[in-house]
Formats: sequence, structure tokens, C-alpha cells
Amino acid sequence: MLKEFKEFIMTGNVVEFAVAVIMATAIGGVVKGFVSNIVMPVVGYFSGGMDFNSKKIILQEAVVDATGAITTAENAITYGAWINTIINLIIVGFVMFLIVKAYNKTKKPVEEAPAEPAGPTQEELLAEIRDLLKK
Repeated sequence: MLKEFKEFIMTGNVVEFAVAVIMATAIGGVVKGFVSNIVMPVVGYFSGGMDFNSKKIILQEAVVDATGAITTAENAITYGAWINTIINLIIVGFVMFLIVKAYNKTKKPVEEAPAEPAGPTQEELLAEIRDLLKK
């Protein structure tokens, strides 16, 4: 069973899938950094200095006791982080589109096999059988 598992793991599809997952994770990290560190500050600058990551709708304020310790954490909808995630998705999708498009250009077009000479038709075979039976 171990040998079968090793053969399964070493097949091209599994190895290609593993490489694809690793590359997607790396591209995702790069894109997340690009969006967080470059795109969103530019968007914030042109929208009046707004920081999207800090945008949220507070449902319940944090409760702090007299010693300064938080007794109840803040409960909020962080829609700014969600906007960043959507921008990440769009950029990752676009990058993957470009990668697949470039990959498809490198593949050789599949040449169609030349058509085999057509064999005898059904009528010709029946005529041949008829002639053989006459003999």
C-alpha cells in the first residue's frame, strides 16, 4: 500500500497541483502586500486621507474597567478589511489570468492527425460479401 501511495504522489498531476498551490500562496502573499502597502495608501490619499483598514461599524463598544483592563472586547463589522480582501481577489484573479494566458501561448498547437483513408463503405462491403457468396 505504501508503494501504491508513493506512485500516486509522484504522478505528474499531484506534483503539478502541489506546485500550483505553493505558487498561489506565494502570489497571494505578494498581492496582499501590494494591496496593503501600495494600493490602499494611494486610494486613501485620493479619498481624503482615509485608511480603509480602520473603517468599521461598531456594534458594541469595548468595556474597560477602572484599572484599564478590557472586560468586554469591541464587536465591529470591519468592512474596510473586507474591501482590501476584495481588491486582493481582483488583483490575484487578474495575475492568474495573465499567467494562464502566457502559459497557453507557450503551448504548441495540437496538430490534427491526418485523416485515415476512408475504408470501404457498408454498401461496398455488402457487395463484396454478395460477390463472394456467388462464387
